[in-house]
Amino acid sequence: MAPDPVAAKTPVQGPTPRYFTWDEVAQRSGCEERWLVIDRKVYDISEFTRRHPGGSRVISHYAGQDATDPFVAFHSNKGLVKKYMNSLLIGELSPEQPSFEPTKNKELTDEFRELRATVEQMGLMKANHVFFLLYLLHILLLDGAAWLTLWIFGTSFLPFLLCAVLLTAAQIQAGWLQHDLGHLSVFSTSKWNHLVHHFVIGHLKGVPASWWNHMHFQHHAKPNCFGKDPDINMHPFFFALGKILSVELGKQKKKRKKKKKKPKIHSYKG
Repeated sequence: MAPDPVAAKTPVQGPTPRYFTWDEVAQRSGCEERWLVIDRKVYDISEFTRRHPGGSRVISHYAGQDATDPFVAFHSNKGLVKKYMNSLLIGELSPEQPSFEPTKNKELTDEFRELRATVEQMGLMKANHVFFLLYLLHILLLDGAAWLTLWIFGTSFLPFLLCAVLLTAAQIQAGWLQHDLGHLSVFSTSKWNHLVHHFVIGHLKGVPASWWNHMHFQHHAKPNCFGKDPDINMHPFFFALGKILSVELGKQKKKRKKKKKKPKIHSYKG
């Protein structure tokens, strides 16, 4: 917000800040021009989306909107990130404008922010490294037990069945472990989270970490938002709940049918 002229005895010389309204920000949500708002400051991310470390789609989903809460949730070292954001800053919201879109529920947003502050004060965001170490060890133990079962008892039906049970339990547990690592929730630095995440999801589950991050980050950025959350885009006919979503699916189905129809070409021989 603008400095108070009464409180400031000596006016500070500097460029006059540019002020924008929510209507102006909302208009910059297309492919050519993209703006977003963080802590009432307006940033032009039109060119930056391709260089965004978290992927272009995640940040583009908030073009024309307030991205304060996602910014807080997705970045562990916010001070470092904000240094790189200065080059994208183009202004701020006008003093008479609300801190987030007028369409948002203010009470609900405030309650979520209060909940996050309470969770952080209780220390629930701090991971227990001993727990996660034992978590990884018991997954490796299950994998090893499955291999030993086949090696010692052969591939007959009962050993094969026992091996399948052990591997199923290991894969389920490995899936949730890589989930926490992918969210950078285990270690205090991103480097160690990424390193162990690559090992768990890549070597124990056989899935690329980059693919999971690309898909899952979008899911948490826009959960259950049709066209933005890949989790419901992958199975639209199973999760087509609600009147609006059904209409959108119908429109897309019509578009696909039009693309499949090709003009008939008749050849005539003279």
